[in-house]
Amino acid sequence: MIDPPRVRVAWGGLAALAGAVAALLLATSGRYGYHRDELYFLRAGREAAFGYVDQPPLTPLLARAMDALLPGSLTGLRLPSVLASALVVLLTGLIARELGGGRGAQLLAAASMGVSAVLLAVGHLLSTTTFDLLAWTALTWLLARSLRDGGPIWLATGAVAGLALQNKSLPLVLLAGVLVGVLAVGPRAALASVWPWLGTAGALAIWAPNLAWQAANGFPVFTLAGAIAGGSSASSEPWYLFVPFQLVLVSPLLVPVWVLGWWRLARDPALRTWRSFAVAYVLVAVLFLVTGGKPYYLAGFFPLLLAAGAPAVVAWAARGARRVRSGLLVAALALSLAMSAFLMLPLVPVGDLARTPVPDVSSDAGETVGWPEFAATVAAVHERVPAGERVAVLTGNYGEAGAVDRFLPALAPAHSGHNAYWAWGPPPEDAATLIVVGVDEARLRQWFGRVELAARIDNGVGLDNDEQGEPVWLVRERRIPWSQLWPQLRDIG
Repeated sequence: MIDPPRVRVAWGGLAALAGAVAALLLATSGRYGYHRDELYFLRAGREAAFGYVDQPPLTPLLARAMDALLPGSLTGLRLPSVLASALVVLLTGLIARELGGGRGAQLLAAASMGVSAVLLAVGHLLSTTTFDLLAWTALTWLLARSLRDGGPIWLATGAVAGLALQNKSLPLVLLAGVLVGVLAVGPRAALASVWPWLGTAGALAIWAPNLAWQAANGFPVFTLAGAIAGGSSASSEPWYLFVPFQLVLVSPLLVPVWVLGWWRLARDPALRTWRSFAVAYVLVAVLFLVTGGKPYYLAGFFPLLLAAGAPAVVAWAARGARRVRSGLLVAALALSLAMSAFLMLPLVPVGDLARTPVPDVSSDAGETVGWPEFAATVAAVHERVPAGERVAVLTGNYGEAGAVDRFLPALAPAHSGHNAYWAWGPPPEDAATLIVVGVDEARLRQWFGRVELAARIDNGVGLDNDEQGEPVWLVRERRIPWSQLWPQLRDIG
């Protein structure tokens, strides 16, 4: 079967859509405050390594670079995510072009991705997920070209894959799924030349430093995956919500576009070259479902699925009552943008946030509120400690420790047993007094002779997030050395 003809790229329209998304994200990037993950990345970037127990080094290094270029700027910190999101929109249109979509299909696919809940949710934060979404989008674009054209394009595919694996390990699942798909439904001839294997070698070479770090540290990625499957992450969901979540990651109004896209990849003879993607989607979805993966792990497939479905939807709109059908498409996009922006972007005044459904739908909203107040409470407790007494801060999670490191340099570095913070060590032996947040009182009384409730965290807006109402303890008279206590505080999740 002959592949669909390649058409011209709608560069002007795609650039306008990408720019509009970037402008929206940039305009809202300074509202609310740091996300707990961003606070963690800032510290991790200062503790540069080839890997951490919960991630490769790319995003922490980006955080360090942006903080060096634009110190203390929340907007500056999030600028790479803004650019990554714009690229996702642009690449979605380019994928549609590779699959035979004309100008209208390219613009519909890009616009559908641009108004998606998942893109706006991850695009206004510095997040590994933002760059993972970009990685999957770029990889599917390059794989679509590689499977059709072969040759040196495989080298670019390998380079992007290696870079993607320096951000997250999830692209391995995409690549494995497509490989199985190619072996099952073709085109097997695409693997017969030396180019795919040269691309694979390039990917491994780029990934090698992090892979070596994982091997040297006992592959903690598997411990983390087990913790996520057990529901330890704030963004984990019960298994029975995995499929329903797929219906809202783009927009409920745009589900027909990507569902039709999967159907076309699976059944349309004109897209036979890329049938392996339809197989890969099913395999990866089943894998994530049975292993307890997060629903948004599948988000990287949506640019491809929207790109595959857009030509058929544009053709539908051109038939019959053209104005009515085109109007329905425009309305679906506009309503999707309104819903996604309201729920996923920091638009609601922070003082009103607790009275809206936004924190229940998007946990990230609650994660970006209250950190300056958290730090102020810890600082107030510190003022109660007699002058000259050595004090350290111990927290239950990396967000709390990151807030101390960012807002209270006099008390930095903070200490925590959570994820990479544990590797950065316990409080110093001569710190006779600890300010502790997020550690169970019973454990503290087991380890310390004096445990005093000093304050409670209040974000000031009545928002029920993980820190709201948490007790702040002053503890003294440690009973056992840190060499025995510190292993008991380790928490990967």
